[in-house]
Amino acid sequence: MSINLRLGLVAVSLILLVITLLILKKGNMPVKYSLVWIFSSLLILLIALIPNVFSWLSTILGFMTMSNMVIGIFIFILLMITIVLTVIVSGQRKKITLLIQEVSILKKRD
Repeated sequence: MSINLRLGLVAVSLILLVITLLILKKGNMPVKYSLVWIFSSLLILLIALIPNVFSWLSTILGFMTMSNMVIGIFIFILLMITIVLTVIVSGQRKKITLLIQEVSILKKRD
């Protein structure tokens, strides 16, 4: 892995981690939702700090260059974040539906 790619990954990881922690500190995001972002930034940092393992893994998986594997990992991370956010939105939708039903029942009693 080239030094430019490693430095870029470290920079992206640290920026993502700092942004996540700032948002968490301001109270704009609950801790349980920030864990996905923190995990993602730590995975990116791990890729940058231990390139030999990922180089070996990229060879086994058939990637021609390490940068292609990094792009594949980014796509995987984005897919996982999308799935987690979809689950969160689905849970919120169920809670909103239940809340609407309870409010309707209370209004009907009055």
